[in-house]
Amino acid sequence: MKQVKVLGSGCSKCVKTAEIITKVASDLGIEVNVIKETDAEAIMNYGVMSTPAVVVDEQVVYSGSIPAQDAIRGWLS
Repeated sequence: MKQVKVLGSGCSKCVKTAEIITKVASDLGIEVNVIKETDAEAIMNYGVMSTPAVVVDEQVVYSGSIPAQDAIRGWLS
C-alpha cells in the first residue's frame, strides 16, 4: 500500500488534491493511505515552500498547485 501525504493548511486546494489522489488510486485499483498533514512544522521538515504538496512514500513528488491526474497516475504506478 502506498503512503501519500497531502501537505497544506487544509485549504480547498489541499482538500481537492487529496480527493483527486483517492479517486485516481481507486480507478487504478491501487490501495493508498492518504493523510492530510496540516502541521506547519511537519510541512517545513519536508522543505516545502508552497502548498498543496504531495509526498509519496516519504518523497516529495509535487508542490504548488493541484496536480494533474496523469501525474498522479505516474506517482502511483
